[in-house]
Amino acid sequence: MPKSSAVSFFSVKEIAYLSLMIAAATVGRIFFQFLPNIQPMTAIFLILTLKLGVIRGIIVCILSVITTNLYLGMGVWTISQIVSYTVVICFVGVLAQFAWYRRFFALQIVVSVFSGFLYGFIISLISMKMFGFTNFWVYYFQGLSFDTLHALGNGAFYFILTPIFVKLLRKMDIKS
Repeated sequence: MPKSSAVSFFSVKEIAYLSLMIAAATVGRIFFQFLPNIQPMTAIFLILTLKLGVIRGIIVCILSVITTNLYLGMGVWTISQIVSYTVVICFVGVLAQFAWYRRFFALQIVVSVFSGFLYGFIISLISMKMFGFTNFWVYYFQGLSFDTLHALGNGAFYFILTPIFVKLLRKMDIKS
């Protein structure tokens, strides 16, 4: 019987691991919803992108955003969230190609902090067009405090979660 491309692309272990990461991102976002913009989703996406690649990072991103928005509220902003996270994931995917980035954990934390601001900038651009706002910079600067909380949360969660997820990757024997 010939193998399908989906079966050869993802092992059963990897599908299980990615499902756990979707669950972790979903539970983490819902659990921390009382804190504005502080949640582990971005950190989880960045860790997965660094260790397993852009495709897997985007898959976990899309499914996590849709799942959490089913609980927290689905709307047109779901699309802008997915697009903004995808830009961040692709940015980290490019950096992950360089050995110097993979080697320096402190640099990865700095990038995770920067990713909070990048996400906020991209989502503001999309929201401005989507909702017809006229002055981008006024809109962007009004949300900068939320982007700062997102950025600081990213750094903290990246610092805490990376050792745990890397250990889990090794334990599950998923090649990174």
